[in-house]
Amino acid sequence: MGAQRPFCAPVDGGRATRASAVVLGMALLVGACGSSPSPSGTRAPIPAPPGLPSFYAVPQPLPTTGAGTILKSERIAVSGLHGTAYRVMYLSESVTGRPVPVTGLVVVPDRPAPAGGYPVVTWGHGTNGMADQCAPSLAPGSDVPLANDLLDQGWEVTASDYQGEGTPGLLPYLVGVSAARNTIDIVRAAQHLGAAHASDNYVVWGHSEGGQTAMFALHIGPSYAPDLHLKGVVAGAPPSQFYAIYQFLQTSPYRYYLFMAAGGFNAAYGNRAAPLNQVLTPLGITLLPALDKGCSDYVAQVTSKYTLSQLTKGDPFALPTWKPLLIANDPGTFTTASSAPLLIIQGGSDEQIPVVSTALLATHLCTLGQDLERWIYPGQSHAGVIAPSANDMIHWIADRFAGGPDPDPYAPTGLPGIQTKTCP
Repeated sequence: MGAQRPFCAPVDGGRATRASAVVLGMALLVGACGSSPSPSGTRAPIPAPPGLPSFYAVPQPLPTTGAGTILKSERIAVSGLHGTAYRVMYLSESVTGRPVPVTGLVVVPDRPAPAGGYPVVTWGHGTNGMADQCAPSLAPGSDVPLANDLLDQGWEVTASDYQGEGTPGLLPYLVGVSAARNTIDIVRAAQHLGAAHASDNYVVWGHSEGGQTAMFALHIGPSYAPDLHLKGVVAGAPPSQFYAIYQFLQTSPYRYYLFMAAGGFNAAYGNRAAPLNQVLTPLGITLLPALDKGCSDYVAQVTSKYTLSQLTKGDPFALPTWKPLLIANDPGTFTTASSAPLLIIQGGSDEQIPVVSTALLATHLCTLGQDLERWIYPGQSHAGVIAPSANDMIHWIADRFAGGPDPDPYAPTGLPGIQTKTCP
């Protein structure tokens, strides 16, 4: 587990209260306020977090060449993979417009690239924690069979760790624009990696936290990255209707997600915009370092001995500072449709995201004119839906890359009795 990082000053120049200094300190670039430039104008790199390989050291200063710039890359061996994997560090952009280093994976199929390069499926990972050691690029062989299913289609796979996992600061948990930018920018990074031969055609796929990431990629993709072509988005169990989910999680074993969200929003927006002492009790604030010491299971363990009321002060939607942030990160509040088609996938027995929430989301998006399909797999849990829906999802993505009609006439076959919806 990583040691606590030193506190200097908030990135946005605001004054931190003592209560929130821990999280704000974790959100800083270590050494940015204490290191001295060398005579050549460069600075020593920010060291890799304790326990992580030296690859995760961040060069200083960051270049000014824009989002998608590769800071470093290395080829890594992954047993049984039908392709070649590269660990990359690249530039992205925070929700406040600040350049940030992000790590992730680029996986290239083991077949010759087609004219124009490999189409790219960029993955948004689900909730795994907020600390450096949670970065998926540290375990590139964690789901080789599913990666091979995509590679065997001739698609390149990119997977961002998101800002703060493996790189300085704390993950801005459930801050949709931040993760969406990271997930889009790794596609740009793949284009800058000579061996990747990536095309500018991409599809975003994410599940759970990554489902929200996918929804925000749908929302911002065409405007944020006009140099790329977003062909479609697959959002698995995307969180939305945040007020209802807040009520649902209060008595759920997953109530620690609310604690994580408080720390993540503060890391993203700073103490002035997202003051922690308005939403967390003094006890909750003392437990914040747990977010940077372990992954989801660790955070769950640390917080499980307390009730939610012991950690939080009540309804954040009643606070004029926090309510606008929650609304801004809820896909259920989108006011415009995207030009890219959307597929929502969820298990009918999802224990973390109420099924009714994605029904409300789909209905709302249909009123905006969104090209949308929603598939509900009966009896499947939050994570259990991934396996039976995988081949259906791959078929849908293949149709997007092939320029098939929207909505797709394909009927999913992964299980009997799948409930389907398209916008009228």
